[in-house]
Amino acid sequence: MRRLSYDHCGSEVRLLGETIGECLDRVAAQFPLSDALVSVHQARRFKYAEFNQIVTRAAKAFMQLGIAHGDRVAIWSPNNYEWVVAQYATARIGAILVNVNPAYRTHEFEYVLRESHAKALLLVESYKSSNYLEMLYEVCPEIRTSEPGHIDSWRFPDLRDVIFIGSKHHPGMFTRREFAELGDELPDAALAERQRELDIDDIINIQYTSGTTGFPKGVLLTHNNILNNGYWVGEMLRLTPKDRLCIPVPFYHCFGMVVSNLAAMTHGACILVPSPTFDPQATLKTIQDERATVLHGVPTMFIAQLAHPEFASFDLSSLRTGIMGGAPCPVEVMRKVLTKMHMPEVLIAYGMTEASPVTTLTRADTPADLRVSTVGRIVPHQEIKVVDPLSGATVPRGVQGEICFRGYHVMAGYDHNPQATREAIDEHGWLHSGDLGTMDAEGYLRITGRIKDMVIRGGENLYPREIEEFLHTLPIIEDAQVVGVPDEKYGEELLACVKLRKQPDGRPPRAPTDEEFRALCDGKIAKFKVPRYWMPVDEFPLTVSGKVQKFKIRELAIRKLGLTDASVSAHKAPG
Repeated sequence: MRRLSYDHCGSEVRLLGETIGECLDRVAAQFPLSDALVSVHQARRFKYAEFNQIVTRAAKAFMQLGIAHGDRVAIWSPNNYEWVVAQYATARIGAILVNVNPAYRTHEFEYVLRESHAKALLLVESYKSSNYLEMLYEVCPEIRTSEPGHIDSWRFPDLRDVIFIGSKHHPGMFTRREFAELGDELPDAALAERQRELDIDDIINIQYTSGTTGFPKGVLLTHNNILNNGYWVGEMLRLTPKDRLCIPVPFYHCFGMVVSNLAAMTHGACILVPSPTFDPQATLKTIQDERATVLHGVPTMFIAQLAHPEFASFDLSSLRTGIMGGAPCPVEVMRKVLTKMHMPEVLIAYGMTEASPVTTLTRADTPADLRVSTVGRIVPHQEIKVVDPLSGATVPRGVQGEICFRGYHVMAGYDHNPQATREAIDEHGWLHSGDLGTMDAEGYLRITGRIKDMVIRGGENLYPREIEEFLHTLPIIEDAQVVGVPDEKYGEELLACVKLRKQPDGRPPRAPTDEEFRALCDGKIAKFKVPRYWMPVDEFPLTVSGKVQKFKIRELAIRKLGLTDASVSAHKAPG
Protein backbone atom coordinates (compact mmCIF):
# COMPACT_ATOMS: atom_id res chain seq x y z
CA MET A 1 0.00 0.00 0.00
CA ARG A 2 1.50 3.31 -1.04
CA ARG A 3 1.86 5.97 1.62
CA LEU A 4 1.22 9.56 0.58
CA SER A 5 3.21 12.66 1.47
CA TYR A 6 0.73 14.01 4.03
CA ASP A 7 1.29 14.60 7.72
CA HIS A 8 -0.22 16.45 10.67
CA CYS A 9 0.71 16.89 14.30
CA GLY A 10 -1.80 16.89 17.12
CA SER A 11 -1.13 17.95 20.70
CA GLU A 12 -2.73 17.72 24.12
CA VAL A 13 -1.66 21.36 24.58
CA ARG A 14 -4.25 23.69 23.11
CA LEU A 15 -3.74 26.82 21.03
CA LEU A 16 -3.59 29.92 23.21
CA GLY A 17 -6.97 31.37 22.28
CA GLU A 18 -6.09 34.92 23.38
CA THR A 19 -5.01 38.21 21.86
CA ILE A 20 -1.43 39.42 21.98
CA GLY A 21 -2.30 42.08 24.56
CA GLU A 22 -4.00 39.56 26.82
CA CYS A 23 -0.99 37.26 26.57
CA LEU A 24 1.44 40.05 27.50
CA ASP A 25 -0.73 41.03 30.50
CA ARG A 26 -0.75 37.43 31.70
CA VAL A 27 3.00 36.90 31.31
CA ALA A 28 3.89 40.27 32.88
CA ALA A 29 1.71 39.47 35.91
CA GLN A 30 3.35 36.04 36.22
CA PHE A 31 6.97 37.20 35.82
CA PRO A 32 7.00 40.92 36.73
CA LEU A 33 10.67 41.06 37.78
CA SER A 34 12.10 38.91 34.99
CA ASP A 35 14.07 40.59 32.22
CA ALA A 36 11.82 41.21 29.22
CA LEU A 37 13.98 43.26 26.85
CA VAL A 38 17.59 44.41 26.70
CA SER A 39 18.52 46.72 23.84
CA VAL A 40 22.29 46.53 24.04
CA HIS A 41 23.05 49.23 21.48
CA GLN A 42 20.67 51.64 23.26
CA ALA A 43 21.77 50.62 26.78
CA ARG A 44 18.13 50.11 27.86
CA ARG A 45 16.79 47.31 30.06
CA PHE A 46 13.21 46.49 31.00
CA LYS A 47 11.62 44.01 33.40
CA TYR A 48 8.28 42.55 32.30
CA ALA A 49 6.20 44.75 34.63
CA GLU A 50 7.97 47.90 33.45
CA PHE A 51 7.81 46.90 29.80
CA ASN A 52 4.08 46.22 30.05
CA GLN A 53 3.54 49.68 31.58
CA ILE A 54 5.39 51.31 28.67
CA VAL A 55 3.31 49.32 26.17
CA THR A 56 0.12 50.39 27.95
CA ARG A 57 1.17 54.05 27.82
CA ALA A 58 1.93 53.83 24.11
CA ALA A 59 -1.35 52.02 23.43
CA LYS A 60 -3.28 54.84 25.10
CA ALA A 61 -1.25 57.41 23.15
CA PHE A 62 -2.32 55.76 19.88
CA MET A 63 -5.91 55.91 21.04
CA GLN A 64 -5.53 59.60 21.82
CA LEU A 65 -4.36 60.13 18.24
CA GLY A 66 -7.62 58.61 17.10
CA ILE A 67 -6.24 55.23 16.00
CA ALA A 68 -9.30 53.00 15.89
CA HIS A 69 -9.75 49.24 15.86
CA GLY A 70 -8.55 48.13 12.39
CA ASP A 71 -6.59 51.30 11.53
CA ARG A 72 -3.11 50.83 10.10
CA VAL A 73 0.08 52.07 11.77
CA ALA A 74 3.35 51.81 9.81
CA ILE A 75 6.83 51.59 11.32
CA TRP A 76 10.02 52.31 9.40
CA SER A 77 13.02 51.59 11.55
CA PRO A 78 15.83 49.14 12.18
CA ASN A 79 15.81 47.16 15.44
CA ASN A 80 15.35 49.11 18.68
CA TYR A 81 13.25 48.84 21.81
CA GLU A 82 10.70 51.30 20.44
CA TRP A 83 9.93 48.86 17.62
CA VAL A 84 8.99 46.17 20.13
CA VAL A 85 6.85 48.61 22.12
CA ALA A 86 5.00 49.58 18.94
CA GLN A 87 4.44 45.91 18.10
CA TYR A 88 2.62 45.25 21.37
CA ALA A 89 0.93 48.65 21.72
CA THR A 90 -0.78 48.44 18.34
CA ALA A 91 -1.87 44.86 19.01
CA ARG A 92 -3.30 45.92 22.38
CA ILE A 93 -5.75 48.36 20.73
CA GLY A 94 -6.55 46.28 17.65
CA ALA A 95 -4.57 48.45 15.24
CA ILE A 96 -2.75 46.80 12.34
CA LEU A 97 1.02 47.21 12.41
CA VAL A 98 2.50 47.69 8.93
CA ASN A 99 6.12 46.55 8.82
CA VAL A 100 8.22 48.67 6.45
CA ASN A 101 11.53 47.23 5.30
CA PRO A 102 14.39 49.44 6.63
CA ALA A 103 16.24 48.91 3.35
CA TYR A 104 13.49 50.55 1.28
CA ARG A 105 14.21 53.69 -0.69
CA THR A 106 11.74 56.34 -1.80
CA HIS A 107 10.00 54.38 -4.57
CA GLU A 108 9.42 51.28 -2.43
CA PHE A 109 8.53 53.29 0.68
CA GLU A 110 6.01 55.39 -1.22
CA TYR A 111 4.40 52.23 -2.61
CA VAL A 112 4.01 50.58 0.81
CA LEU A 113 2.80 53.72 2.57
CA ARG A 114 0.17 54.30 -0.10
CA GLU A 115 -0.90 50.66 -0.51
CA SER A 116 -1.18 50.05 3.23
CA HIS A 117 -3.47 53.07 3.83
CA ALA A 118 -1.48 53.79 7.00
CA LYS A 119 -3.03 56.41 9.27
CA ALA A 120 0.11 56.87 11.36
CA LEU A 121 3.82 56.37 10.75
CA LEU A 122 6.68 55.86 13.20
CA LEU A 123 10.23 56.33 11.94
CA VAL A 124 13.80 57.00 12.98
CA GLU A 125 15.90 59.80 11.49
CA SER A 126 18.43 57.72 9.57
CA TYR A 127 20.54 54.62 9.60
CA LYS A 128 23.74 54.10 7.62
CA SER A 129 23.07 55.41 4.10
CA SER A 130 19.30 55.69 4.57
CA ASN A 131 17.93 59.06 5.65
CA TYR A 132 14.32 58.21 6.43
CA LEU A 133 13.29 61.79 7.18
CA GLU A 134 14.57 63.11 3.85
CA MET A 135 12.82 60.31 1.98
CA LEU A 136 9.55 60.94 3.83
CA TYR A 137 9.68 64.68 3.11
CA GLU A 138 10.46 63.90 -0.54
CA VAL A 139 7.41 61.70 -1.08
CA CYS A 140 5.14 63.72 1.24
CA PRO A 141 6.32 67.37 1.22
CA GLU A 142 3.09 68.53 2.87
CA ILE A 143 4.42 67.29 6.22
CA ARG A 144 6.93 70.15 6.35
CA THR A 145 4.12 72.71 6.64
CA SER A 146 1.71 70.63 8.75
CA GLU A 147 1.01 70.70 12.45
CA PRO A 148 1.63 67.34 14.18
CA GLY A 149 -1.52 65.26 13.87
CA HIS A 150 -2.94 67.29 10.99
CA ILE A 151 -1.22 66.02 7.86
CA ASP A 152 -3.24 66.51 4.68
CA SER A 153 -1.60 64.84 1.68
CA TRP A 154 -3.16 64.16 -1.70
CA ARG A 155 -0.73 61.28 -2.27
CA PHE A 156 -1.42 59.67 1.13
CA PRO A 157 -4.99 60.66 2.02
CA ASP A 158 -5.15 58.31 5.03
CA LEU A 159 -1.98 59.60 6.72
CA ARG A 160 -2.58 61.92 9.68
CA ASP A 161 0.19 61.36 12.22
CA VAL A 162 3.96 60.93 12.09
CA ILE A 163 5.86 59.99 15.25
CA PHE A 164 9.60 60.54 15.28
CA ILE A 165 11.46 57.90 17.29
CA GLY A 166 13.78 60.39 18.95
CA SER A 167 13.91 63.67 20.87
CA LYS A 168 14.56 66.15 18.05
CA HIS A 169 11.72 68.30 16.78
CA HIS A 170 10.94 67.95 13.09
CA PRO A 171 8.18 69.74 11.14
CA GLY A 172 4.84 67.92 11.17
CA MET A 173 5.89 65.24 13.67
CA PHE A 174 5.46 64.30 17.31
CA THR A 175 8.63 63.52 19.21
CA ARG A 176 8.82 60.26 21.09
CA ARG A 177 8.16 62.05 24.41
CA GLU A 178 5.28 64.15 23.05
CA PHE A 179 3.66 60.99 21.74
CA ALA A 180 4.14 59.04 24.97
CA GLU A 181 2.71 61.86 27.10
CA LEU A 182 -0.53 61.70 25.12
CA GLY A 183 -1.13 58.35 26.79
CA ASP A 184 -1.17 59.91 30.24
CA GLU A 185 -4.37 61.79 29.40
CA LEU A 186 -6.49 58.66 28.82
CA PRO A 187 -7.85 56.55 31.69
CA ASP A 188 -6.92 52.88 31.83
CA ALA A 189 -10.60 51.98 31.67
CA ALA A 190 -10.80 53.26 28.07
CA LEU A 191 -7.98 50.95 27.04
CA ALA A 192 -9.56 48.02 28.88
CA GLU A 193 -12.82 48.62 27.04
CA ARG A 194 -10.99 48.65 23.70
CA GLN A 195 -9.25 45.37 24.50
CA ARG A 196 -12.58 43.71 25.24
CA GLU A 197 -13.68 44.53 21.67
CA LEU A 198 -10.85 42.52 20.11
CA ASP A 199 -11.06 39.03 18.63
CA ILE A 200 -8.26 36.54 18.10
CA ASP A 201 -9.08 36.46 14.37
CA ASP A 202 -8.63 40.23 13.95
CA ILE A 203 -5.93 41.15 11.43
CA ILE A 204 -3.10 42.60 13.46
CA ASN A 205 -0.11 42.79 11.12
CA ILE A 206 0.79 43.40 7.48
CA GLN A 207 4.14 42.10 6.25
CA TYR A 208 5.24 42.87 2.71
CA THR A 209 6.81 40.02 0.83
CA SER A 210 9.17 40.69 -2.03
CA GLY A 211 12.64 39.76 -0.99
CA THR A 212 13.97 37.39 -3.60
CA THR A 213 11.47 37.46 -6.43
CA GLY A 214 9.24 40.40 -7.24
CA PHE A 215 6.92 43.28 -6.30
CA PRO A 216 5.75 43.22 -2.66
CA LYS A 217 2.35 41.93 -1.57
CA GLY A 218 0.89 42.70 1.85
CA VAL A 219 0.40 39.53 3.91
CA LEU A 220 -2.50 39.86 6.39
CA LEU A 221 -1.81 38.11 9.71
CA THR A 222 -4.01 37.76 12.79
CA HIS A 223 -3.49 37.48 16.57
CA ASN A 224 -4.24 33.77 16.25
CA ASN A 225 -1.75 33.34 13.38
CA ILE A 226 1.35 34.87 14.87
CA LEU A 227 0.82 34.49 18.62
CA ASN A 228 0.37 30.73 18.37
CA ASN A 229 3.18 30.35 15.87
CA GLY A 230 5.54 32.17 18.23
CA TYR A 231 4.29 30.10 21.16
CA TRP A 232 4.88 26.76 19.45
CA VAL A 233 8.33 27.81 18.30
CA GLY A 234 9.10 28.58 21.93
CA GLU A 235 7.77 25.19 22.95
CA MET A 236 10.01 23.43 20.44
CA LEU A 237 12.97 25.46 21.74
CA ARG A 238 12.04 24.46 25.32
CA LEU A 239 12.09 28.11 26.38
CA THR A 240 11.66 29.10 30.04
CA PRO A 241 11.84 32.45 31.87
CA LYS A 242 15.54 31.74 32.44
CA ASP A 243 16.32 31.89 28.71
CA ARG A 244 17.86 34.90 26.97
CA LEU A 245 17.27 35.06 23.23
CA CYS A 246 19.73 37.04 21.07
CA ILE A 247 18.00 38.54 18.02
CA PRO A 248 20.19 39.81 15.17
CA VAL A 249 17.41 39.25 12.62
CA PRO A 250 15.21 42.26 11.69
CA PHE A 251 11.97 42.91 13.55
CA TYR A 252 10.24 44.01 10.36
CA HIS A 253 10.35 40.37 9.23
CA CYS A 254 8.41 37.42 10.69
CA PHE A 255 11.65 35.88 11.93
CA GLY A 256 12.28 38.80 14.28
CA MET A 257 8.73 39.76 15.15
CA VAL A 258 7.19 36.30 15.59
CA VAL A 259 9.83 33.57 15.82
CA SER A 260 11.92 35.72 18.17
CA ASN A 261 9.83 38.36 20.00
CA LEU A 262 6.60 36.39 20.41
CA ALA A 263 8.36 33.09 21.10
CA ALA A 264 10.24 34.75 23.97
CA MET A 265 7.28 36.71 25.38
CA THR A 266 4.90 33.75 25.45
CA HIS A 267 7.40 31.93 27.68
CA GLY A 268 8.53 34.83 29.87
CA ALA A 269 12.01 34.80 28.34
CA CYS A 270 14.20 37.84 27.66
CA ILE A 271 15.01 39.20 24.20
CA LEU A 272 18.44 40.70 23.54
CA VAL A 273 18.85 43.25 20.74
CA PRO A 274 22.56 43.46 19.88
CA SER A 275 22.47 46.13 17.16
CA PRO A 276 20.11 48.04 14.83
CA THR A 277 20.90 45.67 11.95
CA PHE A 278 22.98 42.53 11.82
CA ASP A 279 26.58 42.98 12.91
CA PRO A 280 28.55 39.78 13.53
CA GLN A 281 30.85 41.27 16.15
CA ALA A 282 28.01 42.96 18.06
CA THR A 283 26.09 39.68 18.01
CA LEU A 284 29.02 37.64 19.30
CA LYS A 285 29.74 40.23 22.02
CA THR A 286 26.10 40.29 23.14
CA ILE A 287 26.03 36.50 23.40
CA GLN A 288 29.12 36.64 25.59
CA ASP A 289 28.28 39.67 27.76
CA GLU A 290 24.57 38.94 28.25
CA ARG A 291 25.03 35.17 28.57
CA ALA A 292 22.57 34.43 25.80
CA THR A 293 21.19 30.90 25.78
CA VAL A 294 19.40 31.12 22.43
CA LEU A 295 20.55 32.57 19.10
CA HIS A 296 18.49 33.03 15.96
CA GLY A 297 19.69 33.79 12.45
CA VAL A 298 19.65 32.98 8.78
CA PRO A 299 22.51 30.91 7.32
CA THR A 300 24.38 33.96 6.00
CA MET A 301 24.47 35.38 9.53
CA PHE A 302 25.89 32.21 11.05
CA ILE A 303 28.44 32.03 8.23
CA ALA A 304 29.52 35.63 8.92
CA GLN A 305 29.93 34.95 12.65
CA LEU A 306 31.94 31.77 12.06
CA ALA A 307 34.17 33.66 9.61
CA HIS A 308 34.75 36.64 11.94
CA PRO A 309 38.51 37.06 12.54
CA GLU A 310 37.99 37.28 16.33
CA PHE A 311 35.44 34.46 16.51
CA ALA A 312 37.64 32.23 18.69
CA SER A 313 38.07 34.96 21.32
CA PHE A 314 34.37 35.12 22.26
CA ASP A 315 32.91 32.94 25.02
CA LEU A 316 29.78 31.37 23.55
CA SER A 317 29.48 28.61 26.14
CA SER A 318 26.16 29.94 27.48
CA LEU A 319 24.40 29.02 24.22
CA ARG A 320 22.34 25.85 24.05
CA THR A 321 19.85 26.30 21.23
CA GLY A 322 18.43 28.60 18.58
CA ILE A 323 16.91 28.59 15.15
CA MET A 324 18.52 28.71 11.77
CA GLY A 325 15.92 29.54 9.16
CA GLY A 326 14.86 31.98 6.47
CA ALA A 327 16.72 30.08 3.74
CA PRO A 328 18.00 26.55 3.09
CA CYS A 329 20.88 25.76 5.43
CA PRO A 330 24.04 24.20 3.97
CA VAL A 331 24.86 20.98 5.81
CA GLU A 332 28.48 21.96 6.44
CA VAL A 333 27.43 25.24 8.04
CA MET A 334 25.00 23.42 10.32
CA ARG A 335 27.72 21.05 11.49
CA LYS A 336 29.96 23.98 12.46
CA VAL A 337 27.16 25.71 14.36
CA LEU A 338 26.49 22.54 16.34
CA THR A 339 30.12 22.26 17.42
CA LYS A 340 31.99 25.56 17.17
CA MET A 341 29.13 27.73 18.43
CA HIS A 342 28.19 25.42 21.32
CA MET A 343 24.60 25.02 20.12
CA PRO A 344 23.92 21.28 20.50
CA GLU A 345 20.14 21.81 20.42
CA VAL A 346 20.00 24.24 17.46
CA LEU A 347 16.91 23.74 15.31
CA ILE A 348 16.31 24.17 11.61
CA ALA A 349 13.08 26.00 10.81
CA TYR A 350 11.22 26.21 7.52
CA GLY A 351 8.20 28.22 6.48
CA MET A 352 7.09 31.43 4.82
CA THR A 353 5.60 34.78 5.79
CA GLU A 354 2.20 33.64 4.51
CA ALA A 355 2.34 30.85 7.12
CA SER A 356 3.12 33.11 10.09
CA PRO A 357 5.93 31.85 9.36
CA VAL A 358 7.13 28.48 10.79
CA THR A 359 5.67 25.24 9.48
CA THR A 360 8.32 22.60 10.13
CA LEU A 361 11.04 22.33 12.76
CA THR A 362 13.65 19.84 13.74
CA ARG A 363 13.53 18.93 17.44
CA ALA A 364 16.29 18.87 20.02
CA ASP A 365 16.08 15.08 20.02
CA THR A 366 16.03 14.71 16.23
CA PRO A 367 18.81 12.30 15.16
CA ALA A 368 21.98 14.14 14.12
CA ASP A 369 21.87 13.10 10.48
CA LEU A 370 18.29 14.34 10.09
CA ARG A 371 19.04 17.60 11.92
CA VAL A 372 21.62 18.54 9.32
CA SER A 373 19.88 17.20 6.25
CA THR A 374 16.18 18.04 6.75
CA VAL A 375 13.97 20.90 7.98
CA GLY A 376 12.22 18.64 10.44
CA ARG A 377 8.56 17.71 10.83
CA ILE A 378 5.32 19.64 10.94
CA VAL A 379 4.66 21.88 13.97
CA PRO A 380 1.71 20.97 16.27
CA HIS A 381 -1.80 21.93 15.12
CA GLN A 382 -0.71 22.12 11.45
CA GLU A 383 -1.06 19.97 8.32
CA ILE A 384 1.39 19.51 5.46
CA LYS A 385 1.39 17.70 2.12
CA VAL A 386 3.57 17.44 -0.97
CA VAL A 387 1.74 17.59 -4.31
CA ASP A 388 2.40 17.24 -8.01
CA PRO A 389 2.63 20.88 -9.16
CA LEU A 390 0.80 20.08 -12.39
CA SER A 391 -2.06 17.83 -11.24
CA GLY A 392 -2.32 18.87 -7.60
CA ALA A 393 -2.39 15.22 -6.51
CA THR A 394 -0.57 14.29 -3.30
CA VAL A 395 2.60 12.39 -4.23
CA PRO A 396 3.94 9.23 -2.54
CA ARG A 397 6.54 9.56 0.22
CA GLY A 398 9.99 10.23 -1.18
CA VAL A 399 8.70 11.79 -4.42
CA GLN A 400 9.47 15.43 -5.09
CA GLY A 401 6.62 17.92 -5.34
CA GLU A 402 5.33 21.28 -4.16
CA ILE A 403 4.96 21.76 -0.40
CA CYS A 404 1.54 22.91 0.89
CA PHE A 405 0.26 23.84 4.37
CA ARG A 406 -3.08 24.12 6.17
CA GLY A 407 -4.00 25.23 9.69
CA TYR A 408 -4.36 28.12 12.15
CA HIS A 409 -1.17 29.69 10.79
CA VAL A 410 -2.28 30.31 7.18
CA MET A 411 -2.61 34.02 6.44
CA ALA A 412 -5.97 35.75 6.08
CA GLY A 413 -4.90 36.70 2.54
CA TYR A 414 -3.04 39.38 0.60
CA ASP A 415 -4.11 42.94 1.29
CA HIS A 416 -6.44 44.29 -1.45
CA ASN A 417 -5.40 41.42 -3.74
CA PRO A 418 -8.05 38.68 -3.89
CA GLN A 419 -6.64 37.24 -7.12
CA ALA A 420 -3.20 36.66 -5.61
CA THR A 421 -4.89 35.21 -2.52
CA ARG A 422 -6.80 32.69 -4.66
CA GLU A 423 -3.58 31.75 -6.43
CA ALA A 424 -1.83 31.10 -3.11
CA ILE A 425 -4.64 29.41 -1.11
CA ASP A 426 -6.76 26.82 -2.88
CA GLU A 427 -10.43 26.04 -2.37
CA HIS A 428 -9.60 23.51 0.36
CA GLY A 429 -7.59 25.99 2.42
CA TRP A 430 -4.15 24.72 1.41
CA LEU A 431 -1.42 27.35 1.11
CA HIS A 432 0.90 26.58 -1.83
CA SER A 433 4.49 27.47 -1.00
CA GLY A 434 6.15 27.37 -4.42
CA ASP A 435 8.91 25.32 -2.78
CA LEU A 436 9.93 21.85 -3.91
CA GLY A 437 10.63 19.09 -1.43
CA THR A 438 10.26 15.47 -0.40
CA MET A 439 8.77 13.86 2.72
CA ASP A 440 10.30 10.66 4.07
CA ALA A 441 8.59 7.76 5.81
CA GLU A 442 8.88 9.46 9.23
CA GLY A 443 7.49 12.78 8.04
CA TYR A 444 10.82 14.62 7.80
CA LEU A 445 10.85 17.24 5.05
CA ARG A 446 13.75 17.96 2.72
CA ILE A 447 13.76 21.15 0.65
CA THR A 448 15.06 20.56 -2.86
CA GLY A 449 14.56 24.00 -4.36
CA ARG A 450 11.97 26.44 -5.62
CA ILE A 451 9.79 25.87 -8.65
CA LYS A 452 10.91 29.27 -9.95
CA ASP A 453 14.60 28.58 -9.17
CA MET A 454 14.73 25.32 -11.08
CA VAL A 455 17.14 25.50 -14.02
CA ILE A 456 16.29 23.67 -17.24
CA ARG A 457 19.43 22.97 -19.27
CA GLY A 458 18.72 21.30 -22.58
CA GLY A 459 15.61 19.64 -21.15
CA GLU A 460 17.39 18.48 -17.98
CA ASN A 461 15.89 19.72 -14.70
CA LEU A 462 18.66 20.98 -12.39
CA TYR A 463 18.13 22.00 -8.77
CA PRO A 464 20.48 24.70 -7.44
CA ARG A 465 20.11 23.58 -3.81
CA GLU A 466 21.72 20.20 -4.55
CA ILE A 467 24.69 21.82 -6.28
CA GLU A 468 25.10 24.44 -3.55
CA GLU A 469 25.31 21.69 -0.93
CA PHE A 470 28.18 20.12 -2.85
CA LEU A 471 30.02 23.43 -3.34
CA HIS A 472 30.00 24.00 0.43
CA THR A 473 32.20 20.92 0.80
CA LEU A 474 35.00 22.47 -1.27
CA PRO A 475 37.71 23.91 1.03
CA ILE A 476 38.19 27.12 -0.96
CA ILE A 477 34.49 28.10 -0.89
CA GLU A 478 32.92 29.88 2.09
CA ASP A 479 29.43 30.25 0.59
CA ALA A 480 27.80 29.58 -2.78
CA GLN A 481 24.64 30.46 -4.69
CA VAL A 482 23.72 28.78 -7.98
CA VAL A 483 21.42 30.38 -10.57
CA GLY A 484 20.41 29.83 -14.16
CA VAL A 485 21.52 32.26 -16.88
CA PRO A 486 20.34 32.43 -20.51
CA ASP A 487 22.04 30.26 -23.13
CA GLU A 488 21.24 30.17 -26.84
CA LYS A 489 22.03 26.49 -27.24
CA TYR A 490 20.67 24.92 -24.04
CA GLY A 491 18.12 27.54 -22.95
CA GLU A 492 19.87 27.94 -19.59
CA GLU A 493 23.30 27.30 -18.13
CA LEU A 494 24.42 27.07 -14.51
CA LEU A 495 26.35 29.89 -12.86
CA ALA A 496 27.94 29.57 -9.42
CA CYS A 497 28.31 32.82 -7.51
CA VAL A 498 30.84 32.10 -4.74
CA LYS A 499 32.47 33.74 -1.74
CA LEU A 500 35.99 32.37 -1.30
CA ARG A 501 37.76 31.59 1.96
CA LYS A 502 40.79 33.59 2.98
CA GLN A 503 44.10 31.80 2.59
CA PRO A 504 45.56 30.09 5.70
CA ASP A 505 47.93 33.00 6.28
CA GLY A 506 45.07 35.49 6.23
CA ARG A 507 45.75 36.84 2.75
CA PRO A 508 42.85 37.50 0.40
CA PRO A 509 41.82 34.42 -1.61
CA ARG A 510 43.06 33.90 -5.16
CA ALA A 511 40.18 33.40 -7.53
CA PRO A 512 40.70 30.27 -9.66
CA THR A 513 39.86 30.33 -13.35
CA ASP A 514 36.62 28.76 -14.53
CA GLU A 515 38.61 25.74 -15.66
CA GLU A 516 40.26 25.39 -12.23
CA PHE A 517 36.87 25.67 -10.53
CA ARG A 518 35.46 22.94 -12.75
CA ALA A 519 38.46 20.75 -12.04
CA LEU A 520 37.63 20.88 -8.33
CA CYS A 521 34.26 19.31 -9.18
CA ASP A 522 35.58 16.73 -11.60
CA GLY A 523 34.60 13.22 -10.60
CA LYS A 524 32.64 14.41 -7.55
CA ILE A 525 29.33 15.40 -9.13
CA ALA A 526 27.84 14.59 -12.52
CA LYS A 527 29.32 16.67 -15.34
CA PHE A 528 25.97 18.16 -16.31
CA LYS A 529 25.66 19.56 -12.75
CA VAL A 530 29.03 21.34 -12.84
CA PRO A 531 28.43 25.09 -13.36
CA ARG A 532 29.65 26.44 -16.67
CA TYR A 533 30.23 29.92 -15.24
CA TRP A 534 31.84 30.99 -11.95
CA MET A 535 31.57 34.44 -10.42
CA PRO A 536 33.56 35.16 -7.22
CA VAL A 537 32.15 38.05 -5.16
CA ASP A 538 32.94 39.69 -1.84
CA GLU A 539 29.27 39.83 -0.81
CA PHE A 540 25.95 38.53 -2.10
CA PRO A 541 23.05 40.91 -2.70
CA LEU A 542 20.83 40.43 0.34
CA THR A 543 17.45 41.49 1.60
CA VAL A 544 17.59 43.25 4.98
CA SER A 545 16.54 39.95 6.59
CA GLY A 546 19.63 38.25 5.17
CA LYS A 547 18.08 36.31 2.31
CA VAL A 548 20.14 36.10 -0.86
CA GLN A 549 18.46 37.82 -3.82
CA LYS A 550 19.12 35.34 -6.59
CA PHE A 551 17.40 37.44 -9.23
CA LYS A 552 19.99 40.18 -8.62
CA ILE A 553 22.82 37.65 -8.94
CA ARG A 554 21.34 36.57 -12.26
CA GLU A 555 21.02 40.17 -13.47
CA LEU A 556 24.63 40.92 -12.47
CA ALA A 557 25.90 37.76 -14.17
CA ILE A 558 24.06 38.58 -17.40
CA ARG A 559 25.70 42.01 -17.48
CA LYS A 560 29.18 40.72 -16.60
CA LEU A 561 29.08 37.85 -19.08
CA GLY A 562 27.48 39.90 -21.85
CA LEU A 563 24.65 37.42 -22.24
CA THR A 564 21.38 38.21 -23.99
CA ASP A 565 18.85 39.11 -21.33
CA ALA A 566 16.11 37.12 -22.99
CA SER A 567 13.27 35.59 -21.04
CA VAL A 568 13.99 31.99 -20.23
CA SER A 569 11.28 29.62 -21.38
CA ALA A 570 8.67 28.85 -18.77
CA HIS A 571 9.79 26.23 -16.25
CA LYS A 572 7.99 22.98 -16.47
CA ALA A 573 7.45 21.71 -12.96
CA PRO A 574 8.51 18.11 -12.34
CA GLY A 575 5.83 15.47 -12.31
